[in-house]
Amino acid sequence: MTIRVMLVDDQELLRTGFRMVLQSQADIEIAAEAGDGAAAVQTLADPATAVDVVLMDVRMPRLDGVQATRRICLDEAGLPRPDAPKVLILTTFDLDEYAFAALKAGASGFLLKDVPPPELVTAIRAVHAGDAVVAPTTTRRMIDRFADVLPAPQPAGGPPALDPLTEREREVFLLVAQGLSNGEIASGLGLSEATVKTHVGRILAKLQLRDRVQAVVLAYEAGLLKAGGH
Repeated sequence: MTIRVMLVDDQELLRTGFRMVLQSQADIEIAAEAGDGAAAVQTLADPATAVDVVLMDVRMPRLDGVQATRRICLDEAGLPRPDAPKVLILTTFDLDEYAFAALKAGASGFLLKDVPPPELVTAIRAVHAGDAVVAPTTTRRMIDRFADVLPAPQPAGGPPALDPLTEREREVFLLVAQGLSNGEIASGLGLSEATVKTHVGRILAKLQLRDRVQAVVLAYEAGLLKAGGH
């Protein structure tokens, strides 16, 4: 299956570099390009433009990557669009507050602009397959930097956002948010990996989250995790 990629960056030289790397892969094609977020949103609004993964720069004129990501990934009610392409944020700094904001807006992960070509290709394939590029533990370290703008811990009983979850699903959710793998969760709770995978799928569906990265973001926003700890 061919992965159709859109390049969004206001620097033409960078787009050229990414294009050269990606066009060398048999399973990847460049379906579209845009010089800013507004042009990207407009291009994707055309039914004739079919895109699977968007490589999105953050700082661009007219409409930045965060706002563009929100318009691409979320509907007017702030809910994920089921047919939206996956968005990978391209950032210059490892701990960029804009990257965190983009994750909240629906992005599936972030990459540094100087990412080695093999890692870029692997990341695109992973996102296309439904995985999050950024490991939850890495996301937690990034969010730690901005802990002062996060809500205070919730009182006993948990936040209303978790009301749809069963008691077991809440247990699994918290472990996912702490960066544990399915195998580690299964070992800790005495479950099979298949059962944990089923729980994770149901959790994401009930909370309308696209991936595990957004589960980490939700846990921080709800005050269920504290910066630098659990």
